[in-house]
Amino acid sequence: MAQAQTHGLSDVLDQLEETAHGESIAVQEVVEKLGRHAFASLMLVFSLISLSPASGIPGVTTVVAAIVFILAVQMVAGRQCLWLPRFITRRQLSTAKLCKGVGWLRRPVQAVEKLSRPRLRILLHRPWIYLPLVLILGLTLLMPVMEVVPTSGSIASGVIALFAAGLLTRDGVFVLISLALLLAVPVAVWHFGFSG
Repeated sequence: MAQAQTHGLSDVLDQLEETAHGESIAVQEVVEKLGRHAFASLMLVFSLISLSPASGIPGVTTVVAAIVFILAVQMVAGRQCLWLPRFITRRQLSTAKLCKGVGWLRRPVQAVEKLSRPRLRILLHRPWIYLPLVLILGLTLLMPVMEVVPTSGSIASGVIALFAAGLLTRDGVFVLISLALLLAVPVAVWHFGFSG
């Protein structure tokens, strides 16, 4: 994979928080801070943004879905250096809401760190890694629609965040959990979108 080394999940949040300055920051600044080789870190950061209270901003889930889609495509293709189109890198994120989201995410991220350890690493290599990547590609195509269905977008973002956490901590168990949670996404869409 493009990023094989282990990184603490809290370190990724620290790096994200360090980008915060002024009233807003561009997606490009986040990418440059985390590095153009850090596919898994970037996938984690943007899925967590969509999972945090910042997801209440209209369009955030769609932008995150587009970024994750592009990341996953490049990971499948085996690219070593990230590319994102300018219409995405120029998008601005509210610094205040970003910092609030980072603070909100600290506790769950620390809980995940305590549970994670290198295991089932075969799932993080080809050809096994292609299955979750392809499923995540499909999931990102549905995420823009999920903006109008309460909770479903958060579940989708959680699935992606767990997958990225598994890559970063070299923990194949988290990859398996993310695949299991993928099954909850259509159930959530059906329940919250069509029930009642």
